[in-house]
Amino acid sequence: MNLAILFADHPAERTAIVTGGDRITYGQLSAEVEKTRGVLVSLGLEPGDRVAILCATNFRFVRAWFGILGAGMVAVPLNPQSPAPEIERELAQVGAKAVIAGPAGIGVLEQVDRSVVPTLKHVLRPSGVGLPDSVDLDVLRETVESAPMVERADGDLACLMFTSGTAGAPKAAMLTHGNLAANLRQNMATSGKVVRPDDVGLCVLPLFHIMGLNSILNLSLYAGATLVLQERFDPMTVFETIADEQISVLVGPPTMWAALSQVDLVADDALKTIRIAVSGAATLPNRVVEEVAGRFGVRILEGYGLTEAAPGVTRATDDDTPIGSIGRPMAGMEVRIVDAAGDDVYIGDEGEILVRGDNVFVGYLDDPEATARAIDPQGWLHTGDIAVVDDDGFVFIVDRAKDL
Repeated sequence: MNLAILFADHPAERTAIVTGGDRITYGQLSAEVEKTRGVLVSLGLEPGDRVAILCATNFRFVRAWFGILGAGMVAVPLNPQSPAPEIERELAQVGAKAVIAGPAGIGVLEQVDRSVVPTLKHVLRPSGVGLPDSVDLDVLRETVESAPMVERADGDLACLMFTSGTAGAPKAAMLTHGNLAANLRQNMATSGKVVRPDDVGLCVLPLFHIMGLNSILNLSLYAGATLVLQERFDPMTVFETIADEQISVLVGPPTMWAALSQVDLVADDALKTIRIAVSGAATLPNRVVEEVAGRFGVRILEGYGLTEAAPGVTRATDDDTPIGSIGRPMAGMEVRIVDAAGDDVYIGDEGEILVRGDNVFVGYLDDPEATARAIDPQGWLHTGDIAVVDDDGFVFIVDRAKDL
């Protein structure tokens, strides 16, 4: 299936996205995405073409992401804060045909030397922003006809996500529609606390990051929930948003939780609406778990993943998970802990985490050697991360090859 269909069956009147003071329903989201598909098709872009996104964590990113996927094209989310040489390299590496930029991406695009990206034919920008050799996306959206969704198979490429990989320089990880959809299903099928239609989540992570993209944005819309987008992380703004929007799901890295735990000018019941609190992307210090639980009465549940797994692999789902554990493997995937010889270790012994499942990526773009190092002939993804498992099946990270 085309991943862009994941929210199609939800009630049209239900709020899907809250951003910048705007409340967008599922019906409005579908209409906005249809317009974006129409723009891309009107430019002569075809299924399989690579379209980069240079937007902040706001609705511009959301409609670009689903518009690109729905048109059968391949999305390439990029960091709008990256320096121009890095953006040039990434655009050239993926052979981008177009870029959809929000205000956050204009500055770096002004510095990009387009001669080093010969495939780039179209740069789409918002109204009121000057940028040479670009077209106004907002004007086009009002003048072109909407385009129908393009059917995609599970094995068709959905996006290219830049990552340092399990080792070495940044590479473009190839994730299919099936990979991303599988991780959503795995997440929802895992026992314990899962996102529900009546939840309101808050996303403070960048959407060019796989955790923000699939574990927060896509998962929220898949569940039929409401998601509040915040472009920049500010602890006081987070607390205000939690109170104003009655946030029930909060997911972020350890640095976010540490910052929230250190804010003095908030009441001890400031997180009383939070039903699911999750940390990921890096190791969560036990101290932070204890500080947040002791002060706010909220238990942070830790998860583990990597870009190449779309990204979720394990997660703690209940408050009885031991502090320091990243939980158990999600439903529908296999996880092994192996020694240097590739044999399963005994309980309590350290070993490398291996993952196999429909969520595992298909490889690194134009890099068969790196792909062969990451995925063995039996389909196991070698993460490079070291862990141990206890008698109850809980996994504990010992050392990470890299933070997500």
